[in-house]
Amino acid sequence: MARVLIVGAGLTGSLCAALLRKEVTGPLHLAVWDKAGDPGGRMTTASSPHNPQCTADLGAQYITCTPHYAKQHQNFYDELLALGILAPLAAPIEGMRVNEGDCNFVAPQGISSIIKHYLKKSGAEVYFRQCVTRINLCNNKWEVTKETGSQESFDLVVLTMPVPQILQLQGDIVDIISECQRQQLESVSYSSRYALGLFYEAGTKIDVPWGGKYITSNPCIRFISVDNKKRNIGYKCCCQVPWPDDSPLQPLPCVWRGWIYSVQLRWLYNFCSVCSGSSKESYLVSIFLLSVFTSNFHSHKFLLWIILFPIL
Repeated sequence: MARVLIVGAGLTGSLCAALLRKEVTGPLHLAVWDKAGDPGGRMTTASSPHNPQCTADLGAQYITCTPHYAKQHQNFYDELLALGILAPLAAPIEGMRVNEGDCNFVAPQGISSIIKHYLKKSGAEVYFRQCVTRINLCNNKWEVTKETGSQESFDLVVLTMPVPQILQLQGDIVDIISECQRQQLESVSYSSRYALGLFYEAGTKIDVPWGGKYITSNPCIRFISVDNKKRNIGYKCCCQVPWPDDSPLQPLPCVWRGWIYSVQLRWLYNFCSVCSGSSKESYLVSIFLLSVFTSNFHSHKFLLWIILFPIL
């Protein structure tokens, strides 16, 4: 039986797994590994820890199907639409560029539902928190080493993670990649995006005429989305928490997810002591473990985003 490993559980990895399962007629052991704790990659949907049914898209916000791709991949769109995984984008998106013939879709169950669909369709064994560090070629088999030090052998390995992660791999793969290929890989650049998800109590209405809006006048905020309105679904619950000064209960975001300047975490502990346990400090620790320290981002601007988001 052929053993195939796909590294990366984003759109490329999940769709690759589904297509392999469809095209390969013989026995196939298919595995998908991802270093993250959830599927999605750049199509991630976060859930509130207080209510898993309350979700927010932190990656792609909607999907644009151009006439060119509609002609090439119409069967993919038809399948996702028929299953209700995609639906036409009905909510207005202010500032969105609209080209003739384009069709826009949203994912009512969250953008990561597309990835979950293809992973399920592939029948692959999916493992999260599996970080690949080394790939060696031994007796015509690929020996794949994880961060834990354990190894597994495969006949074929497909790498779908970001290029910088591929270039960090050690082992025989370093020599297998030619100098020309390496130069091409090193020329790839990425534009960073920082996402923040805020969850509100049941019944909260954000009175804006749009489901999403591009921001051009702010140096930090680029896009704001009201997910329930964008997806055309009902409002779901989260929680109420008091303001730090013990004033009456106010609808307040109870969870965030994204990347922030870790030295500023002390400003966030008052956001929600209800969802995080009995002490504010325990929430501070949990946030710190999720944060990523970055030296090229202005923390005060990002905190401004956190403050302004509930108002908007």
